[in-house]
Amino acid sequence: MFCDTQNRSISKQEIREKIWDYMEAQNIADFPRPVHHRIPNFKGSSHAAEKLLHLQEFKMSRTVKVNPDAPQKNARFLALDGRKTLLVPTPRLRTGLFNKIVPPPGATKEILRRCATSQGVKNYSVPIGLDSRIIVDLIVVGSVAVSEKGWRIGKGEGYADMEYAMMVSMGAVREKTPVVTIVHDCQVVDVPEELLGDHDLTVDYILTPTRVIVTGCTRPKPQGIIWSMISEEMMGRIPILKNLHFREKQAGKDVTLQKEYLEHSKTSNKQAVLWKSDQIASTTLSELAGSAHLDHDPVALKNESSSSVTTVYVGNIPQDARVSDMKRTLREYNAVPLRLNWQGPQGRAFLDYKDQATAECVISSLKGLSFGGNSLWVKLAKKQKNK
Repeated sequence: MFCDTQNRSISKQEIREKIWDYMEAQNIADFPRPVHHRIPNFKGSSHAAEKLLHLQEFKMSRTVKVNPDAPQKNARFLALDGRKTLLVPTPRLRTGLFNKIVPPPGATKEILRRCATSQGVKNYSVPIGLDSRIIVDLIVVGSVAVSEKGWRIGKGEGYADMEYAMMVSMGAVREKTPVVTIVHDCQVVDVPEELLGDHDLTVDYILTPTRVIVTGCTRPKPQGIIWSMISEEMMGRIPILKNLHFREKQAGKDVTLQKEYLEHSKTSNKQAVLWKSDQIASTTLSELAGSAHLDHDPVALKNESSSSVTTVYVGNIPQDARVSDMKRTLREYNAVPLRLNWQGPQGRAFLDYKDQATAECVISSLKGLSFGGNSLWVKLAKKQKNK
């Protein structure tokens, strides 16, 4: 458990919060607002996207994949206006991987701009299946933060990483397929490399309202889906994963899925932490980065969780915050509890830990942490009892 709040490394979530807070405070953010928990839209995003027109890779591309977020709307239009095949991922990958945008015959620029909106993607698209044999020449993704070295942080749900991994698995991208992100200048920050996992997508070009940054990134991009980070629950939520899982299993690849019980990390006292299956419901690739996957004795775990524990109260949680954001933050601060009692509508949560020493360490690490724009209140719960 990490206790030294003065010398600890910054986390992905902390970087996200700083970017979101700054963009709102400086009125850089654009609709939809607030930008917290989103790929943030920003004033000048259309101008930044226009720099695509000067990239030789964009000029030469025939098929372009662009994410569906607001700051990439002009990128989608430019692809359509350039008579390129535009692919847009389906929201949260619920119904497949891509939609191909098909404008009506003789579409004017005004209609093309409409096709590039979120509603247009729904109205003017056809699904693209795994057997399409499509080749993607250029990828445009959103980011919350990105470094000049090409190290990217998304909003934390892991879909851009998963989309890329899926494209690798279906043969839609090559090793040198360029990846571009479009961000505001304030989103270009230092990102410690130790925050990145094997599943994290890196970028080759960064477009801002004032700059075109060639990252020269040599860090390998994801080589495919890391099945040990995929749960059965995720397979249920994202049906296309089942198809890919079957195909790769038939091809003889290791497709062992994430086990139901996860150990977040080995602490100095080798404390094992347990997330029950119903608490894994919104776990994503990003949240699982760095998790160890070990075999546990279910009886031992049950005995541990039923012993005396110490409960930490977390308050001042924004009402629009999601439990997945809290879980991700706890993982990044090595503060995963035995149990999480989420009471988001009341702006609070209760975290159970093995003993008081562990709980106090968590309090030291989390107290005052910015979460959704609010500084968290963290203290021992008033009522303590055996769980």
